[in-house]
Amino acid sequence: MRRGRRGRRGRRRGREAQAENHERWLVSYADFITLLFAFFVMMYANSKTDQLKAQQIAASFRQAMSEGRLSQALARLVNPEAAKKQEAAKHAEAEVKKAEPGAAVELLPSLVELREKLKKEIEAGRLDVRMERRGLVISLREATFFPPGNDTVEASTYPTLETIAKELKRSPNPIRMEGHTDSVPIHTERFRSNWHLSAARGIAMMELFTSRFGFPPERIAIAGFAETAPVAGNDTAEGRARNRRVDIVVLNEEGMISEPARSGGGSHQAAASD
Repeated sequence: MRRGRRGRRGRRRGREAQAENHERWLVSYADFITLLFAFFVMMYANSKTDQLKAQQIAASFRQAMSEGRLSQALARLVNPEAAKKQEAAKHAEAEVKKAEPGAAVELLPSLVELREKLKKEIEAGRLDVRMERRGLVISLREATFFPPGNDTVEASTYPTLETIAKELKRSPNPIRMEGHTDSVPIHTERFRSNWHLSAARGIAMMELFTSRFGFPPERIAIAGFAETAPVAGNDTAEGRARNRRVDIVVLNEEGMISEPARSGGGSHQAAASD
């Protein structure tokens, strides 16, 4: 009897344990569903965030396209040198319009090229390149290009002058070689006045350009201004040094208006007198 009771109790306990084991998977399943739900909630939230970011990126892209910033960035990546020149051209154009509101911009490419090629000389103060209303002006300082009181061009400056000549050959515009002095009078066996010295320096520069660098002589005119067109005061040594110069002027359309009619015979205008 005892054994029978024990057997029935054992079978009853086994059925209860088996029932309990069958119900445990519900807990794990519920946890899995909860985690899966949380996963999809996170994915949905991220998709909304990505849509917002995509809209922001699209808006930025459209703005960059409309303002040209994207094309500029691509240009800098593809051809950095060309991009630098383009930025230099824009800077030069803004500078010209600010300094000379009525100046034409037809000679801007030459201005940019010369400033780039003559950067060392400009920074050293040996010459200056600027745009005026009448055209492009390359101002050569006497201290670098001529001995004091002389019209012989220093041979050491030939490479610089050849660079200028090559660039100016690219345009058909007429050129003026203008000699300038300070207000200190000169009277030597060769030069009776500043008029003679300034005109002689313009002629010397013209002869160098035509004979050595092959520049077309029919495009050149000569002018001597003595001390009548200073760029600085003559009351200081620094000012007088700036005034002693030869200006190579590339005339634009507005500058050509005041020029006399030129024949193709290669004659040279000289504006010098006592």
